[in-house]
Amino acid sequence: MSHRELYCDVCEGVAPFETPPCVDDHGTDCPELICVDCGFAVLIAPFAAPVTRLAERRRPQPTRRRAA
Repeated sequence: MSHRELYCDVCEGVAPFETPPCVDDHGTDCPELICVDCGFAVLIAPFAAPVTRLAERRRPQPTRRRAA
């Protein structure tokens, strides 16, 4: 189990968090963390899924014609 200190909303302060035994074979990169003091669980995203940038999703604007 890996340990790290994060802010816990329930404890209202910095507390040690640990990864529980992971059944999904994430190992130390498991996105689930549990506060050692109160048991509050958080889910983090250590790696980001491919995200389409907003500029790539926008439709090209039609060109405006001007009077000569």
